[in-house]
Amino acid sequence: MVYVPMSGTEPKKLFIKTWGCQMNVYDSHRMADILRPLGYAPSDTPEDADMVILNTCHIREKATDKVFSDLGRLRPLKEKKEKAGGKMLMAVAGCVAQAEGAFIMERAPYVDMVFGPQTYQTLPEMIVKATGERVINTDFPAESKFDSLPAEHGAQGSSAFLSIQEGCDKFCTFCVVPYTRGAEYSRPAVQILDEARRLVEGGALEITLLGQNVNAFHGAGPDGQIWGLGRLIREIDKNEGLERIRYTTSHPRDMDEDLIQTHALPKLMPFLHLPVQSGSDKILASMNRKHGRDLYLDIIERLRAVRPDIAFSSDFIVGFPGETEEDFEATMDLVRRVGFASAYSFKYSARPGTPAANMKGLVHDKIASERLARLQALIHAQQIDFNARSRGLSLPVLFDRPGKRPGQIQGRSPWNQSVYVQGPARLLHTIADVRIAEGFENSLTGDIEILEMSAGF
Repeated sequence: MVYVPMSGTEPKKLFIKTWGCQMNVYDSHRMADILRPLGYAPSDTPEDADMVILNTCHIREKATDKVFSDLGRLRPLKEKKEKAGGKMLMAVAGCVAQAEGAFIMERAPYVDMVFGPQTYQTLPEMIVKATGERVINTDFPAESKFDSLPAEHGAQGSSAFLSIQEGCDKFCTFCVVPYTRGAEYSRPAVQILDEARRLVEGGALEITLLGQNVNAFHGAGPDGQIWGLGRLIREIDKNEGLERIRYTTSHPRDMDEDLIQTHALPKLMPFLHLPVQSGSDKILASMNRKHGRDLYLDIIERLRAVRPDIAFSSDFIVGFPGETEEDFEATMDLVRRVGFASAYSFKYSARPGTPAANMKGLVHDKIASERLARLQALIHAQQIDFNARSRGLSLPVLFDRPGKRPGQIQGRSPWNQSVYVQGPARLLHTIADVRIAEGFENSLTGDIEILEMSAGF
């Protein structure tokens, strides 16, 4: 069903702010898809919006505080609209909503709706209910939300996200995801393949497959067999017009040989985010990561054997309870051995309700900060070196957005590097070769290698 505004009727304005992982970005897109038939059109600003949704993430420190801070800034807009005779529905969604729903409703009585990441498919029903009472929905329904989502997508552009797996069964001691997203669930392969086909027909040149543990995917295939991620990627690879495939986020424990061999496919980009969290076997065991450093290093070696040009990013937690200087040095050693193109690193902060929150052996904040600074200095040096080695190379870049400066366009290299060039807007949503002139810590610059287009610059 497609909403067509009646003559003289303006669409309702929908503002969604998204925190956190790409799964949340995907969910926000799907919320907009669900609300489109109800007359809601996306807005870039909350001013005068008819509905505001904060799609939250519970992973980072002080996540709940940030939500209340934003709610406080939005409250005057809601009150202003209502004084003028209008209505602004205010909703909190995502993982903070799942974990802290009752608290949000108590502390912010002006919030109309709170719902978790497994229930947004019922948004139309929740909106109707919210006209008479406040709504909280943090259930884990028996049926997958994917069975109820509309088949049609709003435009995602040339680079699209496709959720194939959700939830987590790993129960890392520091993580809230199993409690906010639920158990691991894999969508049927037919459903995914149909969605991939529609995305390509809609102009997607690149599809990123998403999941909390995306490589734990085990979905029912049309042949009656259970497919792993490798088999699924090989089928998606057959889409004519699709140029690039990526997947995130992976768990080392689920990197099977079939998936590793699939990295030989040219369309599967030579860049993998593979979180390790620590280089110390003692800390990894305390985190309940279910892998050791040797397994991680072996996976890196096997992937490089299949795809020599592959580059890696990762996640690190510094100052986990019980971490000694020796444990931290084991992490530094692992970083030196692998050589990362980029990485995310954070000081440990306790999440209420997780096993690690009750652990002894807390690392003093000053020590954790000093260790984090050392780790980030090493990672940044590796990142600068990786980008600097791109100088002089010709790289295919998918341009998907305007740049930060007038006349500039921005895109991504196969290794997920941001690339900025001076170029015409008509190159947006295309792939063009770029001669890299300079590599910086977080980006590359260069010149488009299409001489016949020079007149358009």
